Amino acid sequence: MASPVRHLKNQQYWQLKNECKKAGKLFEDPEFPAAAESLFYSKVSPDRIEWKRPGELCNDPHLFVDGISHHDLHQGKLGNCWFVAACSCLALRETLWKKVIPEWKKQEWDPKRPHRYAGIFHFQFWCLGDWVDVVIDDRLPSIDGNLIYCHSNVKNEFWSALLEKAYAKLAGTYEALDGGSTADAIVDFTGAVAESMDLSDGKYKVNISEQTKLFEVLLKVYKRGGLICCYLKAASPRDMEAVTPLGLVKGHAYSVTDIKKVSLGEKTLCFGKTSKLFMIRMRNPWGKREWRGAWNDGSEEWRKVSKSEKGKLGLTVRDDGEFWMTFEDWCNNFTNVDVCRMINTSCLSRHKTWEKGEACGKWTNNVDALLNRSGGCFNNKSTFFQNPQYIFEVKKEEDEVLVSLQQEDHRIYKKLGKGHSFIIGFEILKVEENRTCRIHKMQGQERAASSPYMNLRSIFLRKVLKKGRYVIIPTTFQPGVTCEFNLRVFTDVPSYFRELRQDKPGVSCWNFLLGYPKRVSQVSVRSIEGVDQQGKAEGGNLYVIIKCENEIVRSEALKNTTSAFINMKAIFYRRRMSEPIAIQVWGSKIMCDQFLGQVLLTASPNDPVEEQSLQLHNRDGRAAQEMSGHINVKVVSSDDLLDL
Repeated sequence: MASPVRHLKNQQYWQLKNECKKAGKLFEDPEFPAAAESLFYSKVSPDRIEWKRPGELCNDPHLFVDGISHHDLHQGKLGNCWFVAACSCLALRETLWKKVIPEWKKQEWDPKRPHRYAGIFHFQFWCLGDWVDVVIDDRLPSIDGNLIYCHSNVKNEFWSALLEKAYAKLAGTYEALDGGSTADAIVDFTGAVAESMDLSDGKYKVNISEQTKLFEVLLKVYKRGGLICCYLKAASPRDMEAVTPLGLVKGHAYSVTDIKKVSLGEKTLCFGKTSKLFMIRMRNPWGKREWRGAWNDGSEEWRKVSKSEKGKLGLTVRDDGEFWMTFEDWCNNFTNVDVCRMINTSCLSRHKTWEKGEACGKWTNNVDALLNRSGGCFNNKSTFFQNPQYIFEVKKEEDEVLVSLQQEDHRIYKKLGKGHSFIIGFEILKVEENRTCRIHKMQGQERAASSPYMNLRSIFLRKVLKKGRYVIIPTTFQPGVTCEFNLRVFTDVPSYFRELRQDKPGVSCWNFLLGYPKRVSQVSVRSIEGVDQQGKAEGGNLYVIIKCENEIVRSEALKNTTSAFINMKAIFYRRRMSEPIAIQVWGSKIMCDQFLGQVLLTASPNDPVEEQSLQLHNRDGRAAQEMSGHINVKVVSSDDLLDL
């Protein structure tokens, strides 16, 4: 089902276009005027800048000339190589750019129907889970009849310049695009999940095995429609845009435009196999200045490649900013790569399908601890659990889980002297099998995974988790921060992802009859030992049941064993304190399960049952004569319902 579209500033493209056509005038955007305030927030606009419509810059303007290509773009005078690199990646995927440039044929200039032209265009960007439609007029900043920012290598092609203007409107000004992340732009274009990887880690430079693994990962991402970009980190601000002896620009974003296993040598009838070389193709957004090392456009190494193979690669010998490198050279020369995956959630695909859980939330600051939702990272012990909490389940014995946390775009606040991303991250805790309320204390919870904490728009984590119930707690590093976020969880099977909103069980009409919970107990069963299964049918299995009042929590069946590690936890909100908690061991059979033994727990707040081995008994409380089994149990109780 198509995602709903939200209109920026409540401007609706077709309504505005029809109004302009009826009035016989060209659209002038009052929300992003052709003025200095749309260009800069900290600089003075040069007097020579003029806002020109495409028809004033050339005779035959078009959105696209001979289609769309990653060769179309050139950066211009704005420091947004990262944006241009993202556009180069976008141009490689027709299904993706058609979403960003909706109904492009209806927006294209039509010389046969000039009356349809109204000087208005619109583009769509993915913002925290929603597609946002951005309307602009086509007045573009120029000097002496030439565009000063992003432009095409063809004078009458304007898709890149108009797209840049729409993105600048979303950010507040053109100047707000001066410096940024290619991965952020790609996520804004596609809704992809971005993972940032550090290539300066020595294993990628010297370990061929690690290089090969990384190559296969990137090749799979690229083949499945993902977008990849990289850069060479500058050691200092003074080093920005310095050129290395091999022609690479420091602090500069490059787009990956192809990844191949290239055949070396000619195939013959007798020897059909050829050796393969791992290669990667890059593009400099400047449209010039290329790699000067091995396998550059004019190097001798290309003689090892057949003419037909060169044709497949589209090798051209010209200074157009695009070049090939061996993957080994790429690992040794670049320091960072952003991998933007298009996570497949369609059941109709032949590739792996992921199940997605998604929520849009907000860190909000409140003096009331129960209402506060900005508690900071795990270091802030007293406030950490005041953050938003989301629960999900791993249904398989173990499952690979992908988690993406994205904070809102702060560039719009640069006019106010702000605009920097907060340091964010998240914790994943393994919780009780039956938890439905928020966690309030780190008591009996297990830290299953932690993301890195960084001042990036998006944080990504890939983790294999064992079967059970988990809570994700997204946080800012410091408490008291207000910010919106988007959280996505991808699993192999449905995870029943949802937010935990209640601090304790809600009140219903049944509480007047049955009473309201007075005490909370957390029960942990670690293992069972030495259970005699002679009374069981052959081939049966053991499982554990925890009973408290009318609630039952059951473990998975443990196959053909008399002793096993369980690590099972449950939480109960108790009304009748005199009624014990029963922990039972059963034998599973095809027709009818067999009761083997139980432990009855009547711990009080002053006498908690610590983790210990307790002997299993029959129903009547006497020791089971036919068995000598023990079960390791821990119970922690509290009169304060918010303690656990």
